[in-house]
Order: sequence, then structure tokens, then C-alpha cells
Amino acid sequence: MLDWEQIFATRSSRMRASEIRELLKLLDQPDIISFAGGIPDPALFPDVAFKEAYSDIFSSAQVGAALQYSVSEGYKPLREWLARDVAKIGIDCTPDNVFITSGSQQALDYLGKLFLSPNDTALVTWPTYLGALSAFNAYEPNYDQLSLNGNRTPEAYRDTAAKTGGAVKFAYLSADFSNPTGETVDLAGREKLLALADELDIAILEDAAYQHLRYDGEAIPPIMALDIARRGGIENTRTIYSGSFSKTLAPGLRVGFVVAAMPVIRKLVLMKQAADLHSSTINQIAIEHVASRGFDAQVAKIRSVYSKRRDAMLAALDKYMPKNATWTRPEGGMFVWVTLPEGMDGAELLAKSIATEKVAFVPGRAFYADGSNANTLRMSFSCADEAMIDEGIKRLGRLISNAIRAAA
Repeated sequence: MLDWEQIFATRSSRMRASEIRELLKLLDQPDIISFAGGIPDPALFPDVAFKEAYSDIFSSAQVGAALQYSVSEGYKPLREWLARDVAKIGIDCTPDNVFITSGSQQALDYLGKLFLSPNDTALVTWPTYLGALSAFNAYEPNYDQLSLNGNRTPEAYRDTAAKTGGAVKFAYLSADFSNPTGETVDLAGREKLLALADELDIAILEDAAYQHLRYDGEAIPPIMALDIARRGGIENTRTIYSGSFSKTLAPGLRVGFVVAAMPVIRKLVLMKQAADLHSSTINQIAIEHVASRGFDAQVAKIRSVYSKRRDAMLAALDKYMPKNATWTRPEGGMFVWVTLPEGMDGAELLAKSIATEKVAFVPGRAFYADGSNANTLRMSFSCADEAMIDEGIKRLGRLISNAIRAAA
């Protein structure tokens, strides 16, 4: 038998199966109440709008272009729409500063490939988005904890990176309603990050997957908007902003985007040409049709539903969880992050929960680059209605309370 491990590239040893992807299989089990997948509710997809969009494409002269190869940068009318949309939140750019990807996950993969040489350091939050770690891991980096409270100096970051044989290349974070915690970085934290990036002379990767999903509180300018305001234009910025239509319109079409200065865009275009030439032309056209005709109304609809589900989950946690558990109170997004007493293990708890309570969630350890903090878990409220949320948290609270008593 051929020993494939001996001929795989060394980077393959860093590849791991996504715990979230595996847990999504539970959605097919009707008796499971799932808080696992951070996915949109399919009942909220604008399916009628997409049916009309594809019908319009196939009944017009545009169908030839829709089914043809296209430019690597992306469908121009969609890039023009995106440039107008991000301008509303202070990101002043041209369509040439917008690059279309096959979902925001491809953007993360490309950015990891663009910046990371083996043993370089990526600064990430503790915890951070599991998909980002998966994307970056293939490029064999080291990770250091991104701290915005001032307890780490630029020299400390440089020294740590040098000891592992590389340099600090970027800081990655989701500043609004982050996956997995649901937390938002305040204005002071964003300013501190810009100052730190200046000191280290590194890029900032701003993952804005949940930008449009604010339910209450005051909106804070994106890091890229602050960067543009400070530097007088996007071409002078070090921030790279990425987003997606997956949480607002439809994830199955796999349309994401990057907004950046032209030197970054040009490199990404070269990567696209080498990887998959371009993202699906017809899907980009359909996204532009639907977005231009009713994006704001669609966002208002999903905000209304998800905000009620967020409120239901927080109320249920207050009602059913033991007092020595804590959790975040997000102003938007799809997630609540629960911290259990020290010594508890989220993975062990999940196995018991599936077997006895029929409730699924994501153990928190996978979101830490160092595999720490096993006593945490992520719960999504996006795909369960209020009654399911109340029942699921009731069962989970009972399980956790019993586990705490047993360990005492």
C-alpha cells in the first residue's frame, strides 16, 4: 500500500476537519434541537426574488454572458453595487477596489496564501473564527493572541514571532458580532488596533460577515472606514475588508467579496486566475439583481426575526442556566458564547447532550488556536424558533446543572 502521508506536502498535516461541518449533519435528524450551525434560516431566503432574477437572465440576451467565462475581478455591476453599499458605512472606494470571491471562506484562504510564509505569525482573537484558522493553517503559520487592552507591546509581538522563525504579518478579527462570541470591538479597541498595526507595519484583515445584522445599540464605523478617514483614501490603508452575501441573501450561491487597496486586489486577481479563474458568473448576476432590487428590505426582514430569537435565547439562558455559567449578550449576529465552570469539557458535554437531551451546540475549544478553554461552547439562535430555543436551553441548562452537581 502506498503511504500517502509520506508524499503529501507538510502543510497537509495542519488540515483538520471542521467540527462545525460535522455537526451540521445533525440538522438532518428531526429530533435534534440544533444550536450548532451558524447558518441562516432557509425560510428567510428571498427565493421568489432569486426565481425572478434567474428567469430574467434566461429570458434575455444576457444569458450568453451569464453562462460564459468572465473576468477574474468579478461581475462589474455587482462590484459597482458593493462600492455604493460600503460607502454608506464610510468605506469610500471604487469598483476596482472590490474583488469577488467564491464565498468569504475563499477570501480567507487567499489572504492566508498572500501573507503567510511558513512560521510567520498571525495575530488572532482568543477565541476566533474556526474557518479562519482552517484557512490559515494550510500556510503553516504560528498564532499569537491579539490583545486590544494594551497589555502587549509591539516589541513583545515581534519577539514572540522571531523566536518561532518568522514575522508578524497580519491581525485578523471580526469586529462586529464576532463568530464565535457575538462580541463587538468598541471604537477605542479599533483605534488601538490601527495604532498597533502601524507600529508593527502589518495588515489588518477585517471579517465583516455579520456587518448588516445589528439588532440594537449604536453602529460603530468599520476599521477600514477609520483607516480611510485617517489616511485620506483607500489606497493608503492597511486594512482589508471582507464580506459575504451568505448571511443576508443566500449562502448556496457562494458569493463573497474583498475591498482593499489596488496592490492587494491585483495579487488576489492573480490567485483567482490560478485557482478557479472566476466565481460563478450567473450567480454573481443573480446576486446583483436581487441586491439592487431589495437588499434593504431583505435585511430588515431577517433582522426582525433574528433579533427576536436572540432575545429568546438570552431570556432562556437567564431562566434555565446555573448561576456559575456566564454568557455574552450580543447586539447582533447569530451567536451567544457560554463559559462554564473550570474543569468542564464542552466536547464531553456535547456527547451527553446529544445522547440524553437531543440538543446540539459547538464545543468552544476548536475556536482557540492553542486548543485551550474547553469549558466554553458556542450556540447559534438563527435556525430555531422561540419555542425551540426555550425548550433547548431548558434541556441544556438541566444537563449542565446536573454535571456541575456531579462534579462537586
